[in-house]
Amino acid sequence: MFGTFKRNPAQIQAFEAIEGWTRARFGLAEPDAVLVTELTCRLPGCPPLETVIAFWNSGGTRHHIKVFKKAVDVVEDDLPPTWYRPALAVDDNASMDCGC
Repeated sequence: MFGTFKRNPAQIQAFEAIEGWTRARFGLAEPDAVLVTELTCRLPGCPPLETVIAFWNSGGTRHHIKVFKKAVDVVEDDLPPTWYRPALAVDDNASMDCGC
């Protein structure tokens, strides 16, 4: 019914690299949570596959980044600059729906 998750070594390495770049870029401590995943979108105008990065700092603020590439194609320069961090904060009461 749900199928299986197939992770290849290149994808796992990409997730680990993206997590490391995110921690370094935004000064995250080891206890701060970082999530890297790939999502598919079937809505018109959406990229077929995107890499989503979410992280929470020690204060509990959630931050959200989307890169419109497969994880194996993401490079460190795809992450926003450090000074952009406040704009990445997500209001937990806000809708993440694109409104499409």
